[in-house]
Amino acid sequence: MTGIMTEMSETIILQNGRIIDPVNKVDAQGDLWLRDGRIVAPESSVPEGAKQFDLQGKWVVPGLIDMHVHLREPGQEYKETIASGTRAAAAGGFTAVACMPNTNPVNDTAAVTRFILEQAAKGSARVYPVGAISKGSGGTGLAEYGELAVAGVVALSDDGQPVVDSQLMRRAMEYAASHGLFVISHAEELSLSRNGSMNEGQVSTRLGLRGIPWAAESIMVYRELALAELTGSHVHIAHVSTGAATDLIRQAKKRGVRVTAETTPHYFTLTEEAVGEYNTNAKMSPPLRTEEDRQAIRLGLQDGTFDAIATDHAPHSVLEKQVEFDHAANGIIGLETSLSLTLALVRAGVIHEGRLVELMSSAPARILGVSGGTLAIGDVADITVIDPDRKFLFTEDRIVSLSRNTPFLGWQMQGKAVLTLLGGRITYTDLPD
Repeated sequence: MTGIMTEMSETIILQNGRIIDPVNKVDAQGDLWLRDGRIVAPESSVPEGAKQFDLQGKWVVPGLIDMHVHLREPGQEYKETIASGTRAAAAGGFTAVACMPNTNPVNDTAAVTRFILEQAAKGSARVYPVGAISKGSGGTGLAEYGELAVAGVVALSDDGQPVVDSQLMRRAMEYAASHGLFVISHAEELSLSRNGSMNEGQVSTRLGLRGIPWAAESIMVYRELALAELTGSHVHIAHVSTGAATDLIRQAKKRGVRVTAETTPHYFTLTEEAVGEYNTNAKMSPPLRTEEDRQAIRLGLQDGTFDAIATDHAPHSVLEKQVEFDHAANGIIGLETSLSLTLALVRAGVIHEGRLVELMSSAPARILGVSGGTLAIGDVADITVIDPDRKFLFTEDRIVSLSRNTPFLGWQMQGKAVLTLLGGRITYTDLPD
């Protein structure tokens, strides 16, 4: 069930849950009290009319934050809207998302940023716009970062397209830093990847598809790290898919380079084998890689190389996906499966519960410079309640997003968000009546 269910002045008591807040080093059974949209100190008696939830066996964590989504509005509302995308976010346990600028028109002006924020004010999650690095994401002249910063963007990216010109990227890093922003890199060497459909290797050869080598990612990651080291600027590497790029980021962090990085559930869950017999729902950019890469990504999540797990939620309609593999659009939806797939890492012992919260809430808030990621008294009550044992079959009729492009249809999942609160308001609930 979705929708805003409570009034701001109502007291909500989340009882008997396992409260996990790595920022404040809390992992304990207890109650969390909410009032007027904030977390408050418990009182000696329950106020009349308070809404109480018994959350025995469930986790109470800071609201999840996805720092990499595509909401498609303005311009491609048949794939997703800000309203539908934030509903999908709430259903996945997310209270905030950062949306990439590859809309139509591109978010390279204050007017587009303001439009996104106006639409988001009516949505089910907070939306943090990311502005374009270059005008129209065309890779030539820089957008006006001062105007974008004032309008409310939190970062800059030409995601969907790499910035080919190294001098332009250097200037972008320097210019962004002067406005309190940072650059998110789509790391892809186009001369190696252009016209490729999937990972280059035995599977692409067998299927007769043009491949994209692992070096197409790592070459550009090396450039971004070198430019960050040269300028002293913060760069964030998006959707890392290879072990080679992971190693480069790990080494750069040891040298003190100001780099953060994300990966996505599909890169630590699937391999190129998911393409199967030309399954376009397994086509994405960067492509799914090898089992060796998948294991390297998991190690990077374990050892701190990766700062965040994002979804790269990329809705597409059947018009873009039910075509020949070579011509199909890249991308999959991910807001409603991310938590379940990440919980599988916890069950496998790859990461612990607190690390999941760090990767999906605390660190994204810190990187983006936004509120959230903690459960301290006085904090805004953006909260996710997780049932780690809830099992469900992921089917089309469960999907809240307007699009259905996912390779996880028919998967038996374990663990999901069962209650999402945005500023103390219930935006999604899957608790028993």
